[in-house]
Parts: sequence; C-alpha cells; structure tokens
Amino acid sequence: MKLKLHWQIFIALVLGLTFGFMSRGMHFEGFVINKVAVFGVVFLRGLRMIIVPLIVSSIISGVTSIGSAKNLGRMGLKTFTYYISTSLFAIIVGLVMVNLIQPGVGAQVGLQAAPEGLAANAQKLGDTLLGIIPTNPLAAMVNSQILPTIFFSLLFGFFITQSPAPYKQQLTDFFQGIFEVMMKLTHFIILFTPIGVFALMSKTIAQTGFDVILPLVAYMATVASALLIHAVVTLPILLYFVAGVNPLAHARAMSAALLTAFSTSSSSATLPLTIECVEENAGASNKTSSFVLPLGATVNMDGTALYECVAAMFIAQVYGIELSFGQQMIVVFTALLASIGAAGIPMAGLVMITVILSAVGLPLEGVGLILAVDRILDMMRTAVNVWSDSSGTVIIAKSEGETGLKVLRSAVSQTGSA
Repeated sequence: MKLKLHWQIFIALVLGLTFGFMSRGMHFEGFVINKVAVFGVVFLRGLRMIIVPLIVSSIISGVTSIGSAKNLGRMGLKTFTYYISTSLFAIIVGLVMVNLIQPGVGAQVGLQAAPEGLAANAQKLGDTLLGIIPTNPLAAMVNSQILPTIFFSLLFGFFITQSPAPYKQQLTDFFQGIFEVMMKLTHFIILFTPIGVFALMSKTIAQTGFDVILPLVAYMATVASALLIHAVVTLPILLYFVAGVNPLAHARAMSAALLTAFSTSSSSATLPLTIECVEENAGASNKTSSFVLPLGATVNMDGTALYECVAAMFIAQVYGIELSFGQQMIVVFTALLASIGAAGIPMAGLVMITVILSAVGLPLEGVGLILAVDRILDMMRTAVNVWSDSSGTVIIAKSEGETGLKVLRSAVSQTGSA
C-alpha cells in the first residue's frame, strides 16, 4: 500500500531532523551542507521554475472563469477584506504577546553588525506600492517580481472578459489550456517533495543545531506562541463561525501543503501543492482557488506580518528603547504593508524587517540579533501563511455559494455518521 504524500513528507521531516543531528554529533555536517543539501536546492528550483507561469495562467483563467466585472469585483473585495483583516489580527496578537512576555528586556545578547547590503535591499513603502504597476510586464515575469505580475495578470484576465467574440473564447481556452499543462507539470514535481524536504531539513539542523538558539529562547517562544494563537484560535474561529467549516477536517485536508510550507519556508514554492490540496481535499472550486491562492501567496502574509512586529519590538527592548503607543501603531501599519511587499521565498521577511526598523527609528544593526534563529522561525511563519491562505479560500468559496466543499461541519458529520 502506497503511503499518502503527507505521510511521506512527515517521515522525510523526521529523517531529516535525525540525520542533521547525527551530522553534528559525528562531525560530517560539511557533507550535509555541501552535498546532501543539493537535492533540496534542485527541488526548490523545480518549484520556482513553475511559479510565474502557474501564477499567470491560474489568475488569468480564474478571472475569465468568474465572468462578469460584477462577479470579479465581488470576489476581489471579499479576498482583500479577508487578507487585510487576518494580517491585522495576526499583528495585534504578536504585539500583545511581545508586550506581555517582553523577551528582549534584560537580554544579554552580543550585538552583531547587520549583514552588508541588507538595508539597501529593503524597498521604501512608496516604492513597494508603485512597484505593483509594472513598466514592463514581461520583465517583471522574467525577474520573478510577483506583485506586478499578479497585477498585470488580473488586468489582462479582466479585459479578456471584455473582449468581443470570438477572441474572448479563444483567449479563455488558450490560458485554461496553459493552466492545465502547468498543473500536470506541478503534479510531477510534487512527487519529489519528500526528497527535497529531507535534504532541506538536514541542512537546516546541520547549520544551526541548538547551541546558537539557546540565547534567544524567549524571543523564539514569543513568536511561536503568537503564531500558534493565530493558527489555532483566530483562524479556526473564522473557519467555524463564518464559513461553517470544521477546522480539524480542513487541517487534515491541508496537511501536505502545511508540512511542505514548514520545510521549504516558501509560500510561493508551496503554491502548487496548496492549490492541489484546496481543490482535491477541501473541495473548493478551481474558479475560487485560482483567484484567491496566487494572490495570497504574495499578499497574505499573516505569519510574516506577525513576526516582523515581534522582531521589531524585541530589538527595541534589547536596546532599551521604549516605543510609545503611537510608535507601536506605526509598527503595526508598517508590518502590514511590509508583509504585502515581502516575496514568498525563504528569509524575505528578514529583509523587510529593516523597513519597520527605519520607520520607528530603531538601529538597523539590530537585525543581527535575530539572524541565528530566523530560519527556524521562517519555517513556522510560512506554515501560518499557507494555513491562512487556504482558510481564506474555503471561507470565500462558501460565501460564493459553492456546494462541493468537503470540510464543512455538516459534510464532516454526515461522513462520520455514515
């Protein structure tokens, strides 16, 4: 009997952890970092290879399948309302937890210099917003600039729906055909997920171990507990009461995508698997998932927004800088915008944190404080990002009147009683 994909991924995670610790204990971590990790790199490159064509084809086919401008506006409004609301909820949870625990107060952590060029890579907020509109859409796609690619795809899909016959149907069929091919290619690459997960986990443990993490346990605990509250309290409440979805059933349906997000630290790289899980296991339609999920993989970064808020507050506490309520609100607002501008790739949030530090006048070299543990926290926050994306998809699917959802409370109870 063939193991299901999520069990294969879980076993790969455990084996990767074990192998990583063995490499540190037996002193062959160099082999793991330089040789074994190559399989993880190959896996990630395969996923990144399909991200742009998958996003373009899925958004355009999704928009054209929605049909009228009235429908597009309705679903778009629901999607962005959900994204902004849940990101704000996440940031507020993080702000409350970091003020309660105060992990940086009295911390005896040796300050390091910020890595060279890190601050230069952080975009100004105005540039981030202006950058959504591409001056050259093809260049944006070639350079994997996801926000402008999404913006152009949305416009292109919308104006296909406004085109006269027969071009409207021809273009609709063309992009739907590309999307179907991309999904076939996606399924093929996903078969290699366990190998990639094993390699990536082995490398992470071989590089960090536990020694470098111990001085920052309080900070890690604050971020992890805030992420946990958002993941197991805030989002399940929305699922249960807004959409009538059973949160446990939805978590089981999304298990493969969540484990992949955790191990790869990339919501964009996990996007193909997220789409598959939402459609095949949760029962949402392609019309909804192809519109909501590609946007969510870049725009909806609940975990990243929460982390950026906690990290900025932690750095302020370590430096003994007390932020006023107004300054903390700036942190909240900036974290929201910075999370939108963060790419769905590993450690993107670490670059965007410099935007927040600059906004409230905190020293940029404080980023050096959190470098040691960022990779592990990145894994946690990415899983929360994907969990929020998938939750939003089924909530919006339910609000659109879809009847095929398999994770509704009524559907789950009927299955259990059968």
